[in-house]
Amino acid sequence: MAADIIPLGPSGAGTSSASASEKDAGSALDRAAEGLGLPGFEPGWVWLVGAGPGDPGLLTLHAWNALSQADVIVYDALVDEAVLKLASPKATLEYSGKRGGKPSPKQRDISARLVELARAGKRVLRLKGGDPFVFGRGGEEGLALVEAGIPFRIVPGVTAGVGGLGYAGIPVTHRDTNHAVTFVTGHTASGKVPEHLDWAAIAKGSPVIVLYMALAHLPRIVDILRENGRSADEPVALVRNATLKDQETLESDLGSVIADIERTGFKAPAIVVIGEVVRLRQGLDWLGALSGKVLDANPLGLKADRDAG
Repeated sequence: MAADIIPLGPSGAGTSSASASEKDAGSALDRAAEGLGLPGFEPGWVWLVGAGPGDPGLLTLHAWNALSQADVIVYDALVDEAVLKLASPKATLEYSGKRGGKPSPKQRDISARLVELARAGKRVLRLKGGDPFVFGRGGEEGLALVEAGIPFRIVPGVTAGVGGLGYAGIPVTHRDTNHAVTFVTGHTASGKVPEHLDWAAIAKGSPVIVLYMALAHLPRIVDILRENGRSADEPVALVRNATLKDQETLESDLGSVIADIERTGFKAPAIVVIGEVVRLRQGLDWLGALSGKVLDANPLGLKADRDAG
């Protein structure tokens, strides 16, 4: 399979810039909060909120509501700057990003800071890329708040393994390819390959595998999957900066993907998907179509069989 990095392009839906309608948008949110009964953010509370994969348009109304009321926003590395611009001008922003191979705050220190701010009577928004409960350590932070007696709210977000792949035109399920999907982290808390997983069962039992934070260990993971029966020509796609204006997609296969990453210089952060659903991108790459790509209505070559049946 040919492998090329395909940028999202100037027509990308991830593009976000300030406009004259921002005040109108704020007024619309106020009306929505009143009409939909969106909750008030009380002092001394912590909201654990998913910011989605990047594009501010994928924020939930609850997330937008939280941004407009928070006194302090403790945010992660994968939260896009355009999302932070939606915060109240009075809000204090505190960075607490954790990136592999780089100095970063310890989890216990982040949890302790949330408790400290809440006890000071602040409205504390803990803002995480994607969903706080999908490889986001939201569960750990929530339990720390319970232990400290701090009231909290969970606001789910669109996870990159679904929303990011959707922006690349790759569905995580499709009835002609798979009725199951497995989400896997590419490294443990110590930064190593998660060897405790039953990789043999995953390789043999899951038709589609979605890997988070896996680029550094992908050579080893590919070897494990191949050793446990996955074919060298099985399609693979990597989506970098998913849903943002500089989104890039690398299409390859298990036998070639590591060489293709080295050849193209493909970098993290990226989501990885392995399975036949990758072939559907030839028909569902809606962003590519905005830039002139001609889509294939029968990317799996099954239409003739259906018609015959």
